[in-house]
Amino acid sequence: MGVSGSGKSTVGGLLAQRLMVPFLEADDLHPAANRAKMAAGRPLDDEDRRPWLSSLTDWIREATDSGRGGVMACSALKHEYRDLFRRAGAGVWFLYLALDRASAARRVAGRVGHFMPARLVDFQYAALEPLRPDEPGMTVDAAADPRAIVDQAANAVRAIG
Repeated sequence: MGVSGSGKSTVGGLLAQRLMVPFLEADDLHPAANRAKMAAGRPLDDEDRRPWLSSLTDWIREATDSGRGGVMACSALKHEYRDLFRRAGAGVWFLYLALDRASAARRVAGRVGHFMPARLVDFQYAALEPLRPDEPGMTVDAAADPRAIVDQAANAVRAIG
């Protein structure tokens, strides 16, 4: 979890490979209307996110019920979204990739062909509710090397599982 540009896709993909579980890029499940709205520089609201969150909870439920598990790269900015995910499947655990605003904006501005413009990064920080102590997971510095982050996360997941 984390804002755009924090490395969710990179770290999530590497972590899924390490753990040998399926990987989902949550952005792939955004409806076309959401992608168009963001590409136009308009932030999503909770109503826009509702069908997307429903698709993500379905994926979590299936991954949990099948026993295979999985890794999902998702902003999961708000506590209420993470609560939905936790209710969808036992053992949901969050890796919060914390990154400063300037670095996130720089990374997003450097992307080619992504629907999320850099000007929406501020809206993500306005909505961001960092991982709370009562939520299962850990917070890491997203400026660190992705492989080092994956090492930390894989060790933490193995320790609880």
